[in-house]
Amino acid sequence: MKMSKQFPVNALRVFEAVARHNSFTRASEELAMTQTAVSYQIKLLEDNIGEALFLRQTRQITLTETGERLLPKTREGFELLREAVALARQTADEVLEIHSAPTFASQWLARHLGSFQLQHPNIAVRLLRSESKNDPNRENADVTIRIDKSPLPGMICHPILELDYTPMLSPALAASIGGVNKPEDLLKLPWISTGECWWTDWFQAAGIPSPSKTAIKFTAFGVLDLEAGAAIAGHGAAMLSRFYVEDDLAAGRLIQPFDLSYRDQHIYWLVYPPHKRNTPKIKAFHQWLTEALPPLTLGTA
Repeated sequence: MKMSKQFPVNALRVFEAVARHNSFTRASEELAMTQTAVSYQIKLLEDNIGEALFLRQTRQITLTETGERLLPKTREGFELLREAVALARQTADEVLEIHSAPTFASQWLARHLGSFQLQHPNIAVRLLRSESKNDPNRENADVTIRIDKSPLPGMICHPILELDYTPMLSPALAASIGGVNKPEDLLKLPWISTGECWWTDWFQAAGIPSPSKTAIKFTAFGVLDLEAGAAIAGHGAAMLSRFYVEDDLAAGRLIQPFDLSYRDQHIYWLVYPPHKRNTPKIKAFHQWLTEALPPLTLGTA
């Protein structure tokens, strides 16, 4: 029996593309094949395995249990093959594609990547702002920096950063109420916030267990650079981290009235698939992050 009959490599490649896109049409576009050819390859693979791999519904396909079992190792196998070919073709220049949580990308990473490239002049960097909840398996990133309470199952996840938060505001806004001298003064001002929980927790730590509700004037759904910009403009007091606004504090655009800070349970993680654990450019980037970022305390206040 020919090897192609025993091990349907091309059909597996088509299966991985269809599963990744959840679409026969988009898979056919990626693979430069007709939809008929894509369907034929899936049928060959299903006949080879003896089970259906997709449930075909009107305008929608989903993986069967057999397809769910087949996908992870198939995906890993093709990633290993791509990595092997890339290593074989490797030249002096490499590209490291990083998908990062938006504020970390713009407020810290973009400003510090120069030192990484000085240390590794053979590695070019492509940086994209990306919502941290995206599935790294469905992105083309080499690494992803995401924010979450716990590691992402099935991925290599290195904790790299945790932040403390404390109220900050513009000097002009503080002066408008005669200064912010005690925590209760913040109740006279509108809050810039994704919600009230951070403020409530901070006030409890300050000895005010049930603060009276104040108006939430602006929300940016946790995008801290936008919330910092609104605070600098005087729209309200924001719960911010010194890690991102040190320059604004030094320049007097923001003030931090109190030393008391609050730490939520979210951690910044460097994430990549297990098959990339030995990729030199990823190992170099992880080491640089570890050296460049503040030391982790992992939960201690």
